Amino acid sequence: MLAARLTMQAMATETQSNAREGTRGSIQQLPPLVVNQIAAGEVVERPASVVKELVENSIDAGATRIRVELEQGGVELIRIADNGCGIPHEELRLALTAHATSKLRTPDELDRIGTMGFRGEALASVASVSRMRLSSRTEDVEGASQIDVEGDDVSDVMPASGPVGTTITVRNLFFNTPARRRFLRTTGTEQGHCVEAVRSLAMSHPAIGFEVVCDGVTKLDVAPGQAPRDRAMSILGEELAPKLIEVSADEFDDTRGVAIWGVVGLPELARPTAKAQKIFINGRLIQDRSLQHALREAYRGLIDPSRKPTAVIMIEMDPAAVDVNVHPAKAEVRFRDPGIVYSTLLRAVRSALQAQDLTPSVRPTVSGHSGEFGSGRSGSAHQASGFVEALRTQPVVAPRIDFMQPAHPPQAARASDERPADSRSITAGPSTDHELAAPRPADRYIQIHNSYLVTQDESGVVIIDQHALHERVMFEQIMSRLQKGDLESQRLLTPATLSAAAREIDRLEELRPLLERLGIEVSQLGPESIGVQAFPSFLFSRGVEAGEFVSQLLERVGERGLGATEEEALHEVVDMMSCKAAVKAGDRLTETELAELVRLRAEVERSSNCPHGRPTTVRLSIQDLERFFGRS
Repeated sequence: MLAARLTMQAMATETQSNAREGTRGSIQQLPPLVVNQIAAGEVVERPASVVKELVENSIDAGATRIRVELEQGGVELIRIADNGCGIPHEELRLALTAHATSKLRTPDELDRIGTMGFRGEALASVASVSRMRLSSRTEDVEGASQIDVEGDDVSDVMPASGPVGTTITVRNLFFNTPARRRFLRTTGTEQGHCVEAVRSLAMSHPAIGFEVVCDGVTKLDVAPGQAPRDRAMSILGEELAPKLIEVSADEFDDTRGVAIWGVVGLPELARPTAKAQKIFINGRLIQDRSLQHALREAYRGLIDPSRKPTAVIMIEMDPAAVDVNVHPAKAEVRFRDPGIVYSTLLRAVRSALQAQDLTPSVRPTVSGHSGEFGSGRSGSAHQASGFVEALRTQPVVAPRIDFMQPAHPPQAARASDERPADSRSITAGPSTDHELAAPRPADRYIQIHNSYLVTQDESGVVIIDQHALHERVMFEQIMSRLQKGDLESQRLLTPATLSAAAREIDRLEELRPLLERLGIEVSQLGPESIGVQAFPSFLFSRGVEAGEFVSQLLERVGERGLGATEEEALHEVVDMMSCKAAVKAGDRLTETELAELVRLRAEVERSSNCPHGRPTTVRLSIQDLERFFGRS
């Protein structure tokens, strides 16, 4: 390896020396084959690139059926056959030259590209690194025509047989560029990329039928003329249908705007990477960090920040409002008005999620059994809910409680309401200006292990994590209060002093305006120390230590920062506040506090998850209970 590097360095030095001495080669125009192979280096990365480019040509040709055949992952054979408009006999040779296309004529048309392809490079680039046969027939002639290409050797156009449409056969990909071939992965990997490329195109073109056959085995077969949702389900799998939520928005007009349709997954379908996200612009699969950020924001507080939501999003807009000519593989685009696309997607996904009951269900199982213990079916849903009846207490008329107000223990607590001295109340006590909440069936509940609330709804048994739900309540109340102004602050008689590294102090200085909004005032006391002068009043009332909180904030800043934007930093700090101020597992709650938590679950936005994305609630449905007890 060392010898090879030294040899390369010597060659580079010699080249530079020759250039200085004027002995470099003269400037020449590159031969067409080299030009096309250079272009292929950008367009044809692997067999899947060939499949994508050629299938997009078939879509532009108006095909309603496209068949893809592969052998050895596409390395030995790729054959794309369509029933599109075909290529006239006299244009077959021209179709194989660089920058030859029927999709645009003038520079003005570059500003409103409505086709999948437009550069006219695909056929020439693929032909330069493979053995290709192009066969095509238009509707107005009786026979087809074909042409063969191997590198820069192009045959004459010959008559052939075949239906209306075009068939392109690509064999021995990269046969004349062996270095490129050595970089390919295993057959299975390359095949997977090819199939995924067709799946993506099929997803965004439900009017077209697609078939993919790999080494004689059908991997994809979808019929033409499907509705968008039916096509999405046929690609993703019908078993996912109950876990996918439909998203739609229409803010489109003749000159600007955007229309969106798609499906997004329940929070439980979130994945470690963004591979489960498909975003299409006018039928073109794209990669766009801004739109991926919009999806993350829509799910903020519903999933762990390290996970990515599952989504298939179709965006339609005027071609003049999006520039697709900014990336060799057309994977990235540039919007004329990126703000409207971002905001429309964010609102559409948020609205769809808010309209759903996101409480996850758990399925009871018994080891070694299917869950059906007998054939008795005399029980009904009403009878099965007798299990719930045993958990009920009497409903409580609960006051509306502002959890951000100072907590005071009841003056005359009953024995059943007494709590350990170190537990934290979540009530503010009765108040004359608090509206009373009418009792509902869901207000019947019990607290178990001083950590969980068990109640019911129309679907079954509901189990609530009191800390996670209260954390969400606190988060939403803090964010709501911030919309009206800064949080109320209380000054410390003696500043809490903390040690801090120089970079942590610098970062806190950057965050000073944000912290002041939240009622936290800190200042540098020395080269490696800071003092906390003021702290949010409600955190004092919740028993949160100012020094401990800011110390943990410093630790988080040092480990991973607080987000790239001010909004993300705000959410991070409010997350911490909510977690610290919320009741903990093990805190015994009064009936009034239990009733208020149950009530707020139905009123607080995103109450199904805490701000960190953990579920606050799980449900055991009546159907699952009946199945578990052998009643169904």
